[in-house]
Amino acid sequence: MNKTPANTKMSRFDRAPDMDCSSSNSNEYMRYQHCPPKVPLNGMQYTDVDAESQNFLSDHQLGKKKYEAEYSPGSASFGMSVFNLGNAIMGSGILGLSYAMANTGIAMFVILLVAVAIFSLYSVHLLLKTANEGGSLVYEQLGYKAFGIPGKLAASCSITMQNFGAMASYLYIVKYELPIVIKAFLDSNDNSWYTNGDYLVLIVTMAIILPLSLLKNLGYLGYTSGFSLLCMVFFLIVVIYKKFQIPCQLPENFINITVNVSQPQVNTTDEECCKPKYFVFNSQTVYAVPILTFAFVCHPAILPMYEELKDRSRRKMQNVANVSFLGMFVMYLLAALFGYLTFNEAVEPELLHTYSKVYNFDVVLLIVRFAVLTAVTLTVPVVLFPIRTSVNQLLGASKEFSWPRHICITVALLVCVNILVIFVPTIRDIFGFIGASAAAMLIFILPSAFYIKLVKKESMKSVQKMGATLFLIVGFMVMIGSMALIIADWIHNAGSSGEHADGH
Repeated sequence: MNKTPANTKMSRFDRAPDMDCSSSNSNEYMRYQHCPPKVPLNGMQYTDVDAESQNFLSDHQLGKKKYEAEYSPGSASFGMSVFNLGNAIMGSGILGLSYAMANTGIAMFVILLVAVAIFSLYSVHLLLKTANEGGSLVYEQLGYKAFGIPGKLAASCSITMQNFGAMASYLYIVKYELPIVIKAFLDSNDNSWYTNGDYLVLIVTMAIILPLSLLKNLGYLGYTSGFSLLCMVFFLIVVIYKKFQIPCQLPENFINITVNVSQPQVNTTDEECCKPKYFVFNSQTVYAVPILTFAFVCHPAILPMYEELKDRSRRKMQNVANVSFLGMFVMYLLAALFGYLTFNEAVEPELLHTYSKVYNFDVVLLIVRFAVLTAVTLTVPVVLFPIRTSVNQLLGASKEFSWPRHICITVALLVCVNILVIFVPTIRDIFGFIGASAAAMLIFILPSAFYIKLVKKESMKSVQKMGATLFLIVGFMVMIGSMALIIADWIHNAGSSGEHADGH
């Protein structure tokens, strides 16, 4: 799921644009004696991280090299890097893609999906080239080198917002799916407190997530990302399978139950409901691009994975990204298409929850829900860690580990995300807001701005710089346009709800 590994750092890059002078393995060291070795700043080890960062996922996360005093060549193979990047891309966003397709139509959705995938790959290209020229493999450090403290804060806040949004989306899945699992096990439709999603989110947070988040070393959770990707592959298989099991004539009043109240509801025949649409424009279409950007954002993970790549070069890492994005593109397209063809305009913002309107109890879907719930619950502590580290750094905390500070920041973050999950109406709003703000910053705005500022050897009139400038402008248009339309939709819905309440 959408996660940002712990950051990694390298002192400087002094090489040809497409080759990393440290891309050799250990037995080729003598051939690269001209490469400057990495040395600790001020003669001190670990001066750039706080105490708790040194213990996080020490045996598994790709970013572990940040805490080593000297550089060691990467050890991740091409195939493993593709898998790891796939883990970073794949997240809860896949659950919202059918909703996006239902509100754009098949043809428009495919156009948008292709565009966002290509833009994301171009953004990776800009990041890799900027890292080579700028001499850093840390997203925030590139921001600092480009624009000083404001650049570092912009990168840090964008990454924090993206992780916070991912964490909220995972807890939304708990809120949506855990009541269904409990009702299935109890064979009851009783609406007691123990089947209330809000209470269950609080219970899961206090009983499981908080204790795990307070641990100093989460190394055993390093396999969670792989498990999450397998869960989503299983989910995709089930979505395709269920398309051929669920008839187009859905249960009576199904659409009235599931369609979001903000969507226009028109009287249509069964035949019209079963006919897929290729171009759709309505009030919910504005969420399509933010949902797609939320689903594809993985850019803070690119640089750590680049440093871990064996025999690395910029071209090789770009190929890793190409293969990973192609795989995720296919998975996203299949999940969106078959989910949409199953439910058409009745699909909900969270696809898996839509099946509960058809099946009171289904073993296969129950297994999928249980697996997804396990994965997202174990992933929340991993996603929380970089947020806590950023808060530590923004507060100017000392390098020494402090249990009171550690506990207070963790509890405060979990309280905030629980309040968000309980009071924000749907997961669509999280996908929309984070996709239009933080994801747009990480995909469009920051990589192009860093490239324009740090790559000195190209003039502003060069094709590369002009392309990056155009990409930056597109990024601002996407962010401002999407945010304005989403806020307008919120205001409209709030007004409609008020009028509806007054009418009663």
